[in-house]
Amino acid sequence: MPVDSIDKGLYAAPQGIEVGLEDMGGISDEDLDRMLEIEIVNPDMVTLDDGSVEIILTPGDDTEEGGFDENLAETLEEGVQQTLASELIELIDADINNRKDWADTFVKGLDVLGFRYEERTEPWEDACGAFSSVLAEAAIRFQAEAMSETFPSNGPVKTKVIGQITREKEEASERVKEDMNYQLTERMVEYRPEHERMLYALGLAGSAFKKIYVDPALGRQVAIFIPAEDMLVPYGASNLESAERITHVMRKTENEIKRLQASGFYREVDLGEPQSFPTDIEKKKAEEGGYSLTDDDRYTIYEVHADLVIEGVDEDDVEDDIEDDEEDGEDKSEDAKQSERLAKPYVVTIERATEKVLSIRRNWEPDDPLHQKRQHFVHYVYVPGFGFYGLGLIHIIGGYSRAGTSLLRQLVDAGTLSNLPGGLKARGMRVKGDDTPIGPGEFRDVDIPSGAIKDNIMMLPYKEPSQVLLALMTQINEDGRRLGAISDMNISDMSAQAPVGTTLALLERTLKPMAAVQARVHYAMKQEFKLLKELIRDYTSETYSYDPQDTTDRKIKQSDYDMVEVIPVSDPNSSTMAQRVVQYQAVLQMAQQAPQIYNLPQLHRQMIEVLGVKNADKLVPIEDDQKPTDPVSENMNVLIGKPVKAFIYQDHDAHIAAHTSFMQDPMIAQTMGQNPQAQQLMAALQAHIAEHLGFSYRKQIEERLGAPLPVPGEELPEEIEIQLARLVAEAGKQLAQEHQQQAAQQQAQQQAQDPMFQLQQGELKVKQAEVARKQAKDQADIQLDEQKLVLDRERLQVEAQRNANQTSSQDKQAQQKMRVDVMKHVTQRPSRPGGPSRG
Repeated sequence: MPVDSIDKGLYAAPQGIEVGLEDMGGISDEDLDRMLEIEIVNPDMVTLDDGSVEIILTPGDDTEEGGFDENLAETLEEGVQQTLASELIELIDADINNRKDWADTFVKGLDVLGFRYEERTEPWEDACGAFSSVLAEAAIRFQAEAMSETFPSNGPVKTKVIGQITREKEEASERVKEDMNYQLTERMVEYRPEHERMLYALGLAGSAFKKIYVDPALGRQVAIFIPAEDMLVPYGASNLESAERITHVMRKTENEIKRLQASGFYREVDLGEPQSFPTDIEKKKAEEGGYSLTDDDRYTIYEVHADLVIEGVDEDDVEDDIEDDEEDGEDKSEDAKQSERLAKPYVVTIERATEKVLSIRRNWEPDDPLHQKRQHFVHYVYVPGFGFYGLGLIHIIGGYSRAGTSLLRQLVDAGTLSNLPGGLKARGMRVKGDDTPIGPGEFRDVDIPSGAIKDNIMMLPYKEPSQVLLALMTQINEDGRRLGAISDMNISDMSAQAPVGTTLALLERTLKPMAAVQARVHYAMKQEFKLLKELIRDYTSETYSYDPQDTTDRKIKQSDYDMVEVIPVSDPNSSTMAQRVVQYQAVLQMAQQAPQIYNLPQLHRQMIEVLGVKNADKLVPIEDDQKPTDPVSENMNVLIGKPVKAFIYQDHDAHIAAHTSFMQDPMIAQTMGQNPQAQQLMAALQAHIAEHLGFSYRKQIEERLGAPLPVPGEELPEEIEIQLARLVAEAGKQLAQEHQQQAAQQQAQQQAQDPMFQLQQGELKVKQAEVARKQAKDQADIQLDEQKLVLDRERLQVEAQRNANQTSSQDKQAQQKMRVDVMKHVTQRPSRPGGPSRG
């Protein structure tokens, strides 16, 4: 038969099978044919109409021999199994004895729980058999309050994004939240009833457990409640994670055992007739519930999760590891080889009566070199005790309930004797008829030996119920209620105008113990949801069974679960709605004094959600509810008063331009002018534009840095924040300079297009021309003046020369004239006789 005629298997090969057909080059054809040999029992059932043969290979599993998840008990020697079972049962019996004091207190507390009426015969028949309601009230109230906090109508799960917050992660977070709540409220139909049972048992016993695993019969994950008496842990262990041994006591019918054996989960062994091994707690619970354990025909199974060294198993694993290391060239020391023989986590299942091992399986991940055990259990604790198990209401207020029960019965019996007293009568006195009590308005004949009737009857001096006993019972019940954190706060003396802080302080004092219990429940639920998340991600369908929100791709289920962390929806900081309401009232009072610094829509939205009002998102929409929309839709939302929000990845410049043009539109401005809320609406739009502007500025800074900035609101290390601040400062400086240049250019362009500016420019040109003309004229005048000065200077020079010439000529003429005059005078003067002549 050709290989091509074999349909491909639906699932991968079991873990542990390392060799594929492509790696079988060294195997002969005969060996390969022998490996692929298929036995056909009924050929007619696999023969098709055309004569070919169709063979469908059934999916393999890890339970086959040699696989990691195989049942090691199938191959382990019987003697080794018997020794292992005996040792484990001996340790389990020791664990039971170690918690005996805790269990005895729990059993005694069940006596006064009061869920059945005790038929008493002492001190007389039909005496009062009522119980104090303190213990039952505390347990029921705790269950009701915790259930309303941990399992609201919308589902118990909310999600938190891991790491950087992006749009993709936020959408994945919503899908995981929706899917987890769908799983817990719709598919896992047993989850809510099991959770309610767990909370009630937790309040009474102080410890309760959940087991989270994948049920092959249901094909999905389950989370079942395990009462504290069915979980056996060494009393000195601090938690389940570090406990060396965890034993889950299970009870299975013969049919359930056979089904598990037929599926290969348990090995085929004869267990004989079922035998029951009830504990004292089970017997008392059966008595309280009104049923008997004698008809319990179930097997008692111990599922032990322990760190063990199993002979014949660990040695083979160590030898295989050593051979692999030698092939790789590694030579480990003896200490290293000895460390590999340390105890490893296994799950061993034992039938208690026959002490036969049903299964042994490894309890760590195949690829985990540290061999850390896989967790399957979650421990819920009411109040931590001195040992592993917690303290419940039975341990805390069980004594008060017992004392209150005694006082209640004494008061009721005293009232009965006071209303229907007994006494003594004379021996011969007889009432005709029977001795039944006389009814109202009834008279009977009496035979008396002598004298009056009152002389033949003496009533015993029974007293009415004591007021001292009543006051004592009231005080004991009040102390028990206060210690059990169920006492009511007395506010009758408080003023209606009392500050919210005073009311909150009183409420905190009253509810503080219960808030601590709720915080522990919240922590345990968080661990439970983590285990459920891993099972849903890894072992259920890889696709959503419906079209998830924001996408039509159903195959993104596993990637969604990897992105987020699931946490309970409950609030560990406040245990009741009343406490949260008072807290919000205090905040609202403060917000009235300074409303500008508060996000009032968010505050009112949270208040509505705390009150449990449905569709709070429609009553008070907030920015966080908004999804990315186009600018036109945002403008429309602004007009009707809906909140708008900018997202970091949008085209912010386009949004800013669209919103700005919307504000500048004359038609919009005219319409908005008639709206009494126009100022608030425009302020909201301007704030939205500012939000886009901030994102746009961030993007420009990133472009200059050449790298993306951290997510807004992300906490940064000190050194990185300092370095980033310096880089951003430099980039901001460059961006500011660029914006200044752009602003100057834009301003110049705007002015150039302004008519007034153009007119001013024309006037400036005319003035400049006039100034230039005046300057030219002045220059010409200066040149003319200079020329005049030159001419005047030349004229003066000429005149001076002429004057000089004239003066010289006149001088010469004067001298000549003087000479002439002298000569005339000389010539005309007569000469004296005898004297010399004067020449």
